[in-house]
Amino acid sequence: MSVSDLRQSYEKSVLLEGQAAASPFDQFKLWFDEALVAGGPEPNAMTLATVDASGQPSARIVLIKGYDDHGFTFFTNYESRKGCDLLANPRAALLFFWQPLERQVRIEGVVERVAADESDAYFNSRPVGSRIGAWASEQSRPITREALEAREREFRERYGDAPPRPPHWGGYRLAPTRFEFWQGRPSRLHDRLRYQRDAGGAGWTLDRLSP
Repeated sequence: MSVSDLRQSYEKSVLLEGQAAASPFDQFKLWFDEALVAGGPEPNAMTLATVDASGQPSARIVLIKGYDDHGFTFFTNYESRKGCDLLANPRAALLFFWQPLERQVRIEGVVERVAADESDAYFNSRPVGSRIGAWASEQSRPITREALEAREREFRERYGDAPPRPPHWGGYRLAPTRFEFWQGRPSRLHDRLRYQRDAGGAGWTLDRLSP
């Protein structure tokens, strides 16, 4: 079969304005909870898209580690490619794709680092191997496998089972300015509902986008 012949008919659900929550955060929680129940792989996985100082975009999968009405939180190495991108251009986009439900959520907004105590709390909740890995990995820099494993041994010997949070590692929070909820429909006539911050910044406007 040719790649161009691969098709999926989306028929599982609908998304109408009368069904949508007034707040995009409430709508996200509803869909996220349904994605958890649906049992697809890693419903907390999201694509994070950033842009560097020259305008070059890049994207990768990261894991959401918290969300509330203030935004969406993830953790990484501040000196990684995405960390450098966010330092140069603190705007980003998130994309969730929940294939079992034939749904996407797109989120755009402004990113800032979370407070140090929040980063500390999450870091200390991680398995010890992941905490050692945060020290061992000079993320996004060239390295051999042998050198990486040597660094892992070095920091395990240094810190044992109680490594502190590295100063180059911590959390970011994306504060949304725009959401789009996408529900697959037959004949590619998908439902796309967009929430945008209103002029005063206190509430949200909702409209439908053509598929």
